[in-house]
Amino acid sequence: MSLIDLRSDTLTRPTASMRAAMASADVGDDVYGEDPTVRELEERLAGLFGHEAALFTPTGSMANVLAVRTVAGVGQEVLCEARAHIARAELGAHAAYTGITMRTWRHPRGGVDLDAVREMFAPDMGPFFVPTAAISVENTHNFAGGTLLPLDELTALREYADSVGAAVHLDGARIWNAHVATGTPLADYGSIADVMAVCLSKGLGAPVGSAVIGSADAIAESRVWRKRMGGGMRQVGILAAAGLHALDHHVERLADDHEHARLLARACGVDPATVQTNIVVVERPDAAELVAAARDRGVLVATVGPTTLRLVTHLDVDRAAVDRAADVLAGLLG
Repeated sequence: MSLIDLRSDTLTRPTASMRAAMASADVGDDVYGEDPTVRELEERLAGLFGHEAALFTPTGSMANVLAVRTVAGVGQEVLCEARAHIARAELGAHAAYTGITMRTWRHPRGGVDLDAVREMFAPDMGPFFVPTAAISVENTHNFAGGTLLPLDELTALREYADSVGAAVHLDGARIWNAHVATGTPLADYGSIADVMAVCLSKGLGAPVGSAVIGSADAIAESRVWRKRMGGGMRQVGILAAAGLHALDHHVERLADDHEHARLLARACGVDPATVQTNIVVVERPDAAELVAAARDRGVLVATVGPTTLRLVTHLDVDRAAVDRAADVLAGLLG
């Protein structure tokens, strides 16, 4: 019996129709700005979120590094939640490549603590303290369990940032899940951010690709830095075509992943009402042992901490597989 892989939604494989779209893609040299399929994808993404321009990147981590560096420079800081992907899961790339530091607030659901942000914010006071250049939020919040950031909280943060002259970065790797779960228009999410990053290779099922989205100036600057970091790509329309196909066919189906996650939550003894999108977090002192036991029974799950299991539903796990995984996990978790 085949393995059921719930470790991440990055594990999806392109569908037959996506492969066909990739095979027939019109291509050119993207470093010269001559790949028509890439240009189409970038223009479409920028339009969806109400921004001027976008830049296709090979990875979400690169997209975030490029995005953040457009709003924070060497020796400046970004404020973010303590479990934010930019702080925890990008191997210190922001400090290593662009010379910024981070300070964090903590929120049980990964949300915005505006009181904490107000207290932490540091204006430019000359050569004494690190100034706050930007505030970063993540929607949905990965390590908080795929949680949603309410639009009113994001709007309040945007208003505060404007009042103190700070920029807002949105890590929207799974913004598509937020859009489907809440019905919030993508442009409304885009309106709270000066610059953002979105991913095509998680819930949307493309094999590769993310994008930076922002002003024309920010994207022009990011294009230079993408090349500097080794991310300049050539006939990459083959990959951009997968992203276009995903936008056409794989957004609304994310609702299935959210339903499947709630089924898995129930099997794991987690209140389904607390599972807002496609990620289930289970706290267990024997997390590592449970990963091994589940693998022996044909279900792959991951640890994201010494006592934390994470299950992620996605395009390649249908209802029958979810039901089988739920039976296995219910038996192991008691």
